[in-house]
Amino acid sequence: MMPSHHFRQRLWLQRQHMQQMQHTLAPMPLLSILLMLLALALGSIAQAAVPHESAKPAYAEEQTILQSEKDVPEPGFGSAKSGRNHFDRHFIIPPGYMPEQDVILQRGGNTWRHLRNGPMAAIAGTILLVVPLLIFGFYRAVGPAAESRGGGREIQRFTSWDRTVHWATAITFIILGVSGLIVMFGKKVILPWLGHSAYYWVALISKYLHNFVGPLFIVCSLLMFFTFLSRNVFRRWDWQWIKRGGGLIRHEHIPAGFFNAGEKIWFWGGVTLLGLLMSITGLMLNFPYFKNIGENIGLTRYLLQVADYLHIIGATLYIAAAMGHIYIGTWGTPGAYHAMRHGTVNEEWAQAHHELWYNELRDGHAGAPPHQPLPPGAPTHPRI
Repeated sequence: MMPSHHFRQRLWLQRQHMQQMQHTLAPMPLLSILLMLLALALGSIAQAAVPHESAKPAYAEEQTILQSEKDVPEPGFGSAKSGRNHFDRHFIIPPGYMPEQDVILQRGGNTWRHLRNGPMAAIAGTILLVVPLLIFGFYRAVGPAAESRGGGREIQRFTSWDRTVHWATAITFIILGVSGLIVMFGKKVILPWLGHSAYYWVALISKYLHNFVGPLFIVCSLLMFFTFLSRNVFRRWDWQWIKRGGGLIRHEHIPAGFFNAGEKIWFWGGVTLLGLLMSITGLMLNFPYFKNIGENIGLTRYLLQVADYLHIIGATLYIAAAMGHIYIGTWGTPGAYHAMRHGTVNEEWAQAHHELWYNELRDGHAGAPPHQPLPPGAPTHPRI
């Protein structure tokens, strides 16, 4: 069957149009064409985008969940149904053993995001800015602790193992603190002046440092706990140190053992309690795909969000307390840093700041008469 006249005419017009397009585009380099197409695509996307000020993340999806599940009771902390699988797209399931690995939407996601990036970030940031200002104000108003005359021979206070464990824990703590602050506040504080390209690497390095150094910090904290445990048992005389504020304000020396009550509070409240909180929540967030001999432990998104809340609270308190510990161990108590750096102190310093420990070493050392100076190389640990 022969083509109709109208069909042949339409085909001729299409060929003429294509020839005209080729004639028009021929002089244009390929790069110019690609740039023009890219500009058109970006323009269409920009016109379709929602203004940032008016955007509410996943608002429509969350409303759909609430409407479709308005009669469904809210699942508990350990429930594997804290999220909902609304799409049958199993090809996007990631590898691992997380119970909710196929959950696309979770109704508590927005609540967690807004609470974490809103009130919690504001309160944590305020505390971490106010605490160093208070410490500086205290130093300017009161000054350091009363200094000893610095006489007498050098005696050993910390062994090389004591100092190695302490500094390993301190260094890993500082790495975690700095990297954690970057992860928490980097988008608001660093990104605006550093730019996206440079901040990408800062955030990426901080994330991996935090994830890999975290387990190392746990090991160091455990070693530190067992290394200093016997020297941090509270004694009856510690209450006098607490009541008199360690003598910091009145510049007086309060009798103390190997560690004073302030150092013991830091050991039990910071190293032990906050360290335990940070370790448990950090492991939950770092390893959400734990498998329990063929059965899932049940680290749901809801549990991970609660762990994130506790991790932020614990980190804020831990860093703030560490600032006080660093101050007392450096400018606040002259000579304390030398003890942890080199392991030795002079007799006058030991008698002034840790009189009970010094007396016990002196009176209990073989060959040293009571109330006489200690000979070099005296033992460092008090009798328990």
